[in-house]
Amino acid sequence: MTTVRRDLRGASIARKRSTKRRSGKRRKWQDLRDQQASQKAEEAGIEGEPKGPELEPEYDDKWLEEAEQEPEELHKSLEKADKRWGWMAEKSNARMFSEIEERMAGVLGKGPFEWVDRRVLDEVFDQSTLLAIYKLMNQGHIDTLEWPIARGKEAHVFRGEGESGPVAVKIFHTSNAVFRGLMQYIEGDRRFGGLRRRHRQLVDIWVRKEQRNLLRMRKAGLRVPEPFALFKNVLVMSYVGDDTGPAPRLRDADVESPQPVYDELLGYLRILWNDAGMVHADFSDYNILWHDGEPWVIDAGQSVIESHPNANEFLVRDATRLVQWANRQGLEVELADAMVTILGSE
Repeated sequence: MTTVRRDLRGASIARKRSTKRRSGKRRKWQDLRDQQASQKAEEAGIEGEPKGPELEPEYDDKWLEEAEQEPEELHKSLEKADKRWGWMAEKSNARMFSEIEERMAGVLGKGPFEWVDRRVLDEVFDQSTLLAIYKLMNQGHIDTLEWPIARGKEAHVFRGEGESGPVAVKIFHTSNAVFRGLMQYIEGDRRFGGLRRRHRQLVDIWVRKEQRNLLRMRKAGLRVPEPFALFKNVLVMSYVGDDTGPAPRLRDADVESPQPVYDELLGYLRILWNDAGMVHADFSDYNILWHDGEPWVIDAGQSVIESHPNANEFLVRDATRLVQWANRQGLEVELADAMVTILGSE
């Protein structure tokens, strides 16, 4: 049986499937082009095989791997790619991309932030996310995405420009694996009761949860980013940093006088518990930025209200991490004393 196939340049390739199958081995394709060339050379009285760089096709390894796939395997891989990215070619979506393409040019990195590469487009910017960004751009909350400033298990954060200046655009990942362990922070929170365990709904709930937590913290007078807008898995908030980059994490900052910083952060936990009725639940020097000599607390998605069944456990964990940071700075403080301060109303 002979099947006509074409290579990437459009030239026909005649291949004959071997009529015998070796036990335990996959069938092999035999290229007839060399066989036909040898026959013609013999008829013309030419001995040996013609050689020369101009006769050698320049195929890369990836093309060879694809060419050796069985037709049904190749078709499946093409169909999979088409389902994932084919929607971009639709007329309405093509128009959307033409409007926002240049405004998103910075997502692949700039300067010291070039750890973001083409894989980010696969990991972060799926169809739903791009449509959400398009909507927020049309509403005026985002003008451009400039460059990436942070990445984590749950989200990537980009510096953007809005109507009033720089903004931080937090894009939450939509992969199933990311949010598997986060139900413990949602179940038991009466603000988000009746949640179905559908993954996409869980992601959207998590974004709204972070927005509401930040608003509640700001109402209590705490120094956290201000949320401006959200849609689906995209949250737009105030940017903490300058034109050269985001503010460093407290873990990476050089704090000359750690005692007043410890006292302020201890007061933060006390106000959060007594006035806002909340626990941060991931309070550490990774989630505190150091900007203009002041600490800014970030990442409030996992924060819970005091009626949550695990609130007391989370509170002790937050206090423990703060005390550990202070001890590393050379301060002699104890967890018991910290808890007395946090739980006191004065």
